[in-house]
Amino acid sequence: MIRFILAFALIVTGLSARAEIDIQQVESPGGFKAWLVEDHSIPFVALELRFKGGGSLDLPGKRGATNLMVATLEEGAADMDARDFAAAREAIAAELRFDMGDDTVSVSAKFLTETKDEAMALLRAALIEPNFDETAVERVRQQVLSNIRSDAKDPDEIVGDVFYADVFGDHPYGSAHSGTVDSVSGLTRDDLIAAHQGALAKDRVYIAAAGDISAEDLGALLDELLGALPETGLPQPADVDVVTEAGVQVVPFDTPQSVALFGHKGLERDHPDFFTAYVLNQILGGGGFEARLMEEVREKRGLTYGVYSYLVPKDHAALMLGRVASANDRIAEAITVIRDEWAKMAEEGVTQEELDAVKTYLTGAYPLRFDGNGPIARILVGMQMDDLTPAYVTERNAMVEAVTLADVKRVAGELLRPDQLKFTVAGQPVGLDTPGQ
Repeated sequence: MIRFILAFALIVTGLSARAEIDIQQVESPGGFKAWLVEDHSIPFVALELRFKGGGSLDLPGKRGATNLMVATLEEGAADMDARDFAAAREAIAAELRFDMGDDTVSVSAKFLTETKDEAMALLRAALIEPNFDETAVERVRQQVLSNIRSDAKDPDEIVGDVFYADVFGDHPYGSAHSGTVDSVSGLTRDDLIAAHQGALAKDRVYIAAAGDISAEDLGALLDELLGALPETGLPQPADVDVVTEAGVQVVPFDTPQSVALFGHKGLERDHPDFFTAYVLNQILGGGGFEARLMEEVREKRGLTYGVYSYLVPKDHAALMLGRVASANDRIAEAITVIRDEWAKMAEEGVTQEELDAVKTYLTGAYPLRFDGNGPIARILVGMQMDDLTPAYVTERNAMVEAVTLADVKRVAGELLRPDQLKFTVAGQPVGLDTPGQ
């Protein structure tokens, strides 16, 4: 019955977008700050935690430690082994998810109001008292190693690894946060404990909740859940100024289709022009079939099934990137078209028709993101990490409407850098076998 109620709650919360979002800023007695959207229509709560740092906190020689640590959090905690933990979670139909990236460790919890105490006890055990049992760690280690070996045969992964290594060098961004076969094989239980203490700390946690919980109850929950965390964690890595040179770097790989990752320096999330850049990118390559790159590379010439561009404002570096895959004998033409469109938009900007169309799409799609307690909590915690205010929810569409044709043209000329547009290609491309072409 509990499982049915939770499933029903997830369906109901996804049925309609919220027209208005009332965001409360909560501070617990212990000093934890959180954003909350109360919704007592169903007995269901979504809680999102983000710890700033992620894989970029790995210590020298310990690449992959944070990833392995996070992957092992559910594999036994307190007096429970992995099987006991899974059974306890299943008994109350709670969802607990742990994930990580270059800059964050993400924790997501969904639970029924009536099982809040049990769900939070399980989550607290995973966050505060993970066992890192030798058998469980070894099982997860083998899964990670299998994924690493699989990635080494995937041109999509290969091209990213080479591109980032070339751009970032020895910085943590320069290598995959999953680590290498050698680094992961050498990780010890002590390394996981150090990664746990370094990544999950009070000085870097962001919190959001949505659903059937009051501000007072949320505050008490957070103190109990997070109060035993270390006060501080490992220091954040240094910032990086992205520098690229225009050209093509080929990574030979036996496959009938080449994959290309391309890009150069982007804009930080707090840059005054970031919002205009976001609108610009939607028109260039972020807007699906309506984007210029899709129109020119796929629709007109049939060179690919998909091509896209995207802004990547990492915590310590900003990029503007794109991806395309094409047959080995057609990738050179696809790259030529992308370069031409990049240069054309840098020089001319966009048309009023394009700008009007993307505004209509962006303003219409935005409310649809708030389609349940889970998505709302994720959006709220992301806003906090981006240093936005609660007012952003109501002001965002007006910010889209305020972007002018002149704004886009100016930012296009500053952001798009054809003379720095670097391509890394994995495959057997025809006509691209000369580095620096």
